[in-house]
Amino acid sequence: MAKVLIVDDSPTETHKLTSMLEKHGHSVSCAGNGEEGVEKARRELPDIVLMDVVMPGLNGFQATRQLARTQETSAIPVIIVTTKDQETDRVWGMRQGAKQYLTKPVNEIELIKAITQLCG
Repeated sequence: MAKVLIVDDSPTETHKLTSMLEKHGHSVSCAGNGEEGVEKARRELPDIVLMDVVMPGLNGFQATRQLARTQETSAIPVIIVTTKDQETDRVWGMRQGAKQYLTKPVNEIELIKAITQLCG
């Protein structure tokens, strides 16, 4: 299954996502903010990244842009997972390089389907 990096500053959200993913056989690593997420993605080269938007320091849009524009991480699909559900946020997230945009609370079936589609 997929090696998933969760980038989210909420321990509760990270725990929920980790439980969902592990139940479906995915391996999970976590980062608590955008800077750590970008660094871990470069070091671990996960199959996919789940990116929160609202985080201290480097936000999820900025981190997604960095991953999308860096040669060694540009092939890693990013799914933005956020409470920001405005159409403008969705459009902006996709422009930064995200492949999918899901809003919290995340539907488990939608999340697993998105990961399966993006990881082939």
